[in-house]
Amino acid sequence: MPHTNASFLYFDDDIRSVEVLEIILKKIMGFSNFDYFLDSEDYPQKINELTKRPDIVFLDIHIPPHNGYEVLQWFQNNPAYSFSKVVALTASVMVQDVTRLQEAGFDGLIGKPLSHKTFPRLLEQILSGEDIWYIP
Repeated sequence: MPHTNASFLYFDDDIRSVEVLEIILKKIMGFSNFDYFLDSEDYPQKINELTKRPDIVFLDIHIPPHNGYEVLQWFQNNPAYSFSKVVALTASVMVQDVTRLQEAGFDGLIGKPLSHKTFPRLLEQILSGEDIWYIP
């Protein structure tokens, strides 16, 4: 696998979603650099304290106290993270939600629930530079 050193950060207040992503990334795909936050409180400080800057940030849109759009804007305005891709990982996948995500500047969308069968392929496409807008 060409991207085994890639690092990931996931924001989600649902520990089960975090556990599913961690299993897919670590046990199925062989990645080791995975961090997560169960809320978005003090997120700039927490991000800056990470030992490795994330290559891909997965954002749940409905994470308190700052929603995914606010966190995305911080990444967009912080040059130190200009190489990080920010992908919405959310169950909010109605047409108007997808349009809003695109207009906000997300690099992609993977709709929940995550599938261990399709997620690895989608992630490889993202790591190869493709924008993915996937709704299960």
